[in-house]
Amino acid sequence: MSDDWSPEAVDFVQSLADTKLMLSHWYADQAFLGPNMGDNIALFSMTQDEYGQVRQFYLQLDRQGRDEDWLRSERDTGNFYNAATTDGPAADWTEFEVKFGLTDRAALLLLDAIDHEDFTGLTDKMAEEEYSHTDFHDGWLEQLAAANPAAFQAALEDSLDDVLAFIGPAAYDEDTDPLYASGFTDRSVAELRDAFLDYLAGIVEGTDVDVPDTTEVPLESWNEERRRVAAGSIEPDVLETIRGSKNTEFAAE
Repeated sequence: MSDDWSPEAVDFVQSLADTKLMLSHWYADQAFLGPNMGDNIALFSMTQDEYGQVRQFYLQLDRQGRDEDWLRSERDTGNFYNAATTDGPAADWTEFEVKFGLTDRAALLLLDAIDHEDFTGLTDKMAEEEYSHTDFHDGWLEQLAAANPAAFQAALEDSLDDVLAFIGPAAYDEDTDPLYASGFTDRSVAELRDAFLDYLAGIVEGTDVDVPDTTEVPLESWNEERRRVAAGSIEPDVLETIRGSKNTEFAAE
């Protein structure tokens, strides 16, 4: 374990962890939006994968001075650095797949870009777990874009800017991205955004869905800690569920 993480790297890993925590929550909470039992079971399995990865990230963050107990149960909603797309639930299956499926793909790109000795082997294992997630989401995203393009288009227009803000501003290229410059990642945000948009274009190719023109993420209004431009956060009742506050009375002393 090294102690050479920059403050930006600590915030970056917390944002990944918190986003995965919220994906885990919504995969479980909204699993029955899935059209059939096989989808429900798949989402519960993905819940376990994401939460297991969150635990590993929190252990790493604790070693960098970001207390694990605080991360798990002692912070308020404003101290969660999750992607804005994961603040609240989806209204239906199409919205679920667009905003959570695309956020999951963005998180994988960020995860895969980490190039630091503390993550040797760990990110490879996480990426292997994510293959089942990408297969699941990609299949549904392609199907929904073809079968229900109007609803897909609306959900994409609502979510895309927030997903791209989670990845980061296009102005962060190889010369200006602090994580790339420090060697914590092996790809700049600009490269990761391009990879994501290429992926998305492939998903909707041959359908009546168009990738919306993207709004540039302005550096002056981008919150680097929370990796978002949008205001807002998770709701207090969701925080209570994540903490398991209602179960504390049953905890062994």
